[in-house]
Amino acid sequence: MQTRILVPLLCSLAAAASAGRPAPAMAETILVDDQVTLRDSSTETPKRGITMTQVEARFGAPATRHDAVGAPPITRWDYATFSVFFEHDRVIHAVATTGRAEVASR
Repeated sequence: MQTRILVPLLCSLAAAASAGRPAPAMAETILVDDQVTLRDSSTETPKRGITMTQVEARFGAPATRHDAVGAPPITRWDYATFSVFFEHDRVIHAVATTGRAEVASR
């Protein structure tokens, strides 16, 4: 069942990335009863590769800035609906964080 969901999702993300535009659909990965589940997310997040300056210009100042850790240095900025992870000053990943309380309450 999970394979049937993941394959089309990965294909659509790959097609969108190769076309140079944002993915048409995003999904959140959540854990329910020890099962990984994908849920659609409409949360807009920064694109991979843009700078901290570009993120702040587009999304404003983050609610929380965490200090860099490790080598290479990884920094996390938390916004109301997502978190952004940077390597040096470039986005490497963004994660939608809305719905955490809803998942935890199940």
